[in-house]
Amino acid sequence: MIAEKTFNPSRRFERQIPLIGAEGQKNLEEATVLIAGAGGLGSPAATYLALAGTGELIIVDDDRISESNLNRQFLHAASSVGLQKVYSAQTTLHGLAPELSVISYPRRIDEQSAGELVRDADVVIDALDNYESRFILHEAAWNADIPFIHGAIEGFSGQLTSIIPGHSPCLSCLIPSAPLSEKVPVIGATAGVIGSMQAMEAIKYLTGKGTMMTGRLFLWDGLSGRGEYVKFGRRKNCPVCRLKGGMS
Repeated sequence: MIAEKTFNPSRRFERQIPLIGAEGQKNLEEATVLIAGAGGLGSPAATYLALAGTGELIIVDDDRISESNLNRQFLHAASSVGLQKVYSAQTTLHGLAPELSVISYPRRIDEQSAGELVRDADVVIDALDNYESRFILHEAAWNADIPFIHGAIEGFSGQLTSIIPGHSPCLSCLIPSAPLSEKVPVIGATAGVIGSMQAMEAIKYLTGKGTMMTGRLFLWDGLSGRGEYVKFGRRKNCPVCRLKGGMS
């Protein structure tokens, strides 16, 4: 007879509490993280935040699962093609972390919804695939004094930075205007690298550990297996920074 196995939530975090402390773990458990996008970047970001013990995730995505998503979006199974991504993500995440609270919004991020979506978040993770929505969400987070962790990928390459209002340049300082929106080829592992690093940035912020990637853009080249940092500062006459005022 096979002995019945029971899940013990208190043991889940025994390998990370020595790193972040009991207070850091408590901070994670009390945190709400908004993840904008339940796709390639959102899959690793949401998964590692859930497994780390984050108390609540708000998942926003208006898209449905297609077969072309499945090379990188492991929140979704092949049997889920056609379903709303946010509900598929919610099911997967609850399977990984039953105690996690997941709030799902199958809606597009626009100027009407952005302010409402960021209102209850402690951190915003940019796992979007278009710059129009990205800039709208970033400005809403900036105006609400909420950290915004930007990530983007294409092919074997990706980029990452953390925007903390009052302590770093904003996203518009780095990218003054939105590039053209188009479907780009991507290797799934690239999303895994950048999305995991986005989760790491959120964990560092919430637990007060390490140094955030503020004022630095991390560039990852998967083909060469190399990463580098590019420093960037506040752009003169940036419309977002100018409206918010100075930074420390």
